[in-house]
Amino acid sequence: MTRKTVKRVKTGSVERRFSMAKAGFLAGAKYATASAGSIFTPKDQREARRKENLSARAQELVDELGRLKGSVVKIGQMMALFGEHFLPEEVTTALHTLENQTSALEWPSIERHLKRELGEVKMAELEIEETPLGAASLAQVHKAIRKSDGKELVLKIQYPGVADAIDSDMRALVRLLKLSRLVPMTEQFNLWLDEVREMLQREVDYDLEAHTTRHFRHVLAEDTRFVVPEIVSEYSSHNIMCMTFERGISVTDPSVLKLSQERRNFIGRAIMELCCREVFEWNKMQTDPNFGNYLLRFGDSPENDQIVLLDFGAIRDFDNEVLGPGREMIRASFHHDGDRLIRALNALDFLARGAPRRLLDDFCSLCFEAIEVLQDPDRFPPPAEVLNDKGEYCWGNSDLPNRIMNRASRNALSVHFDVPPKEFIFLARKLLGAYTFLHVIEAEVRGNTILEPFIHMQEDADVMLVDQKTISPVD
Repeated sequence: MTRKTVKRVKTGSVERRFSMAKAGFLAGAKYATASAGSIFTPKDQREARRKENLSARAQELVDELGRLKGSVVKIGQMMALFGEHFLPEEVTTALHTLENQTSALEWPSIERHLKRELGEVKMAELEIEETPLGAASLAQVHKAIRKSDGKELVLKIQYPGVADAIDSDMRALVRLLKLSRLVPMTEQFNLWLDEVREMLQREVDYDLEAHTTRHFRHVLAEDTRFVVPEIVSEYSSHNIMCMTFERGISVTDPSVLKLSQERRNFIGRAIMELCCREVFEWNKMQTDPNFGNYLLRFGDSPENDQIVLLDFGAIRDFDNEVLGPGREMIRASFHHDGDRLIRALNALDFLARGAPRRLLDDFCSLCFEAIEVLQDPDRFPPPAEVLNDKGEYCWGNSDLPNRIMNRASRNALSVHFDVPPKEFIFLARKLLGAYTFLHVIEAEVRGNTILEPFIHMQEDADVMLVDQKTISPVD
């Protein structure tokens, strides 16, 4: 299929502000008009009409964001990914459609940009494919061959001007949202806008991403199950990142399910162990649970199959102040220890004071269920249909993510639960991403044998931290 292309990315603040302000004003006016008209709608139909109106106006705004491309699209994508806790469902649903914005920048513009960044001498050393391997909101990727030795490379090329447009895009987006009246401008939402700005600044910092890629290549050097691309500095700059080209197939490729159960189990265990290392050992997490960040490479035997790890721009370092209580939540859920879990929740300021015990018990039950894939099935049996005769969890048969999301949405409606810290949401998404990976490849793995080697790492320090955060000082 031919990819749509554009001649340039609009990065001028005036034209971008005008486009967004116009879209926001029109959406707000239409929303207000339709809302006023709903007064004459029968009571039992008003809520449905309100949601329909909100959905239509949100989609109009998203369509305008998609046309602008650049950082504002990435802002919308991040808001969709992490905004379920404070944005209307109709808005996040519309924002998710931004993930399909795949227009690429035309080759003449990319070529001029490369010559400015690398110089004509370096450019002459490479044979670069004009059609990109992939295109996203901030960058696109082109394959290249180093002429001197035939080495296969990829160039991740940041669109000209997008890094400089982030702050003005954020300000314009806030004005758009205010004009549209589609999003409640709460303190929590403003805090999340600040977090989105920080995430964007990290994603356009290719020096940081190159450093993080080298770090993961180093810590995984002895683990033959994983492949991390090598950074090639001579063809890199602040806005261009050159790496070795790594072959593989998508996680969702039909050929994956044709692998033997043994091979799929090997891959699934590797992904869950990587998740555990990130959370319990390294305090670093890939916060973008996107299948595009992985490729699978098949060897001549199960133990030689490999997972290629791509795109380290969304790696986040976590402070023990938050990740420690998060790990305690996992431990408490693993042991079905409700009191320990509630202490961890309080340490995260997750609970409002005076929450009734019935609600606390219900939330504990939710957390216990969320960890069923990693528990000892002999101690805490999951539903019978998700276990095979070896006691292994059959991820392909499980609807756990749907069960958890349905229960969590009901809990989130309670006035006794505060909006969780952003770090907790990252942790929850990390686990959900790993769960979904194993579900897609239909792995069958005894989960407790994955988690148990990690669960006691940093435990004493985490327990002490939770105690410090939850024990009131004596007056």
